[in-house]
Amino acid sequence: MVDRVIPVVEQRYGVLQAPLNTAHIAPTGQLLDQRARALRDLRISVTDRCNFRCAYCMPKEVFDKAYPYLPHKALLSFEEITRLARLFIAHGVRKFRLTGGEPLLRKDLDQLIAQLAALCTPEGQELDITLTTNGSLLRRKAQLLKNAGLKRVTVSLDGLDDATFRRMNDVDFPVADVLDGIEAAREAGLQDIKVNMVVKRSTNVDQILPMARHFRGTGVTLRFIEYMDVGATNGWCMDEVLPSAEVLQLIHAEMPLVQLEPSAPGETAKRWGYAGADGKHDPALGEIGVISSVTQAFCGDCNRARLSTEGRLYLCLFADQGWDLRDLLRNGADDATISNAMAHIWGQRNDRYSEIRASLPPEAAQGRKRVEMSYIGG
Repeated sequence: MVDRVIPVVEQRYGVLQAPLNTAHIAPTGQLLDQRARALRDLRISVTDRCNFRCAYCMPKEVFDKAYPYLPHKALLSFEEITRLARLFIAHGVRKFRLTGGEPLLRKDLDQLIAQLAALCTPEGQELDITLTTNGSLLRRKAQLLKNAGLKRVTVSLDGLDDATFRRMNDVDFPVADVLDGIEAAREAGLQDIKVNMVVKRSTNVDQILPMARHFRGTGVTLRFIEYMDVGATNGWCMDEVLPSAEVLQLIHAEMPLVQLEPSAPGETAKRWGYAGADGKHDPALGEIGVISSVTQAFCGDCNRARLSTEGRLYLCLFADQGWDLRDLLRNGADDATISNAMAHIWGQRNDRYSEIRASLPPEAAQGRKRVEMSYIGG
């Protein structure tokens, strides 16, 4: 595939050929990178398309009607994704998160979920299969996804005020329909429902407390994400970042919080529980999370890799190049060859962009080439 250059940005540059003819690395489930970080979590992008045009992800002035989305034949098939997933499991992956773009735009996505749900660890344990969505299609698809084997769902929602939300998604989509999608996920029996709110200082800071009030005590975990410099199209600048510490202060002043232990190794969110009258965490009131990749980097225990919709393996959300696994799939490579390539790719990983960001001059952080989040998922 030849990358096509478009005005402002090309999101798919930097393809690397997967390593071949390398020393054999047996899949033991304990694959480590150069910083001794294990591979446990694979984000799988199933489409580069989205029906929203959020300014921090897919701004309308770039992703317009003329934008050259990938043709369907370029996308990995469900069978190709499942084959790669099985090989990743042997190397230690225990969680698959389906992303996009907007993953629910991919036709028959429930079939992929069913194929992934049929896999298991070498010890026979179930895998954690989850999905991140903007919620616009959840009312129609939640039960189908649950029946196929989806375990959990995360919904992106940046505010409760309808005017603010319509302005942020930039396609005039009403917030009520996203809230209804969250309710549909609950009705379908999906567990551990999360809502992600990206906080941008000039846009939706006034929505922090309304969001916290709305989801407190509902069983839905609200997570606040610092506005990140993903991709090259969102016009990121540090002045727009509201540090998570300030978010916590704002909420704690009205609804006291207590810090909770991490839910799993490599977890991106720091957990805070709502306190009851006794000052201790009241599980009935639930919890929030803060994801502070700008002000408090968590590269040190990052266990995530990302598979793009046409089969490139990225080792960091802020990467500028990905390794081509689709070429191996479609040119007859056997499982052992592909598995070995995966091992060598992860084994040479040394990414830690969020840790070094603070040492970069502003123009370097803003002008650095990197793949678009809409292409490899958040």
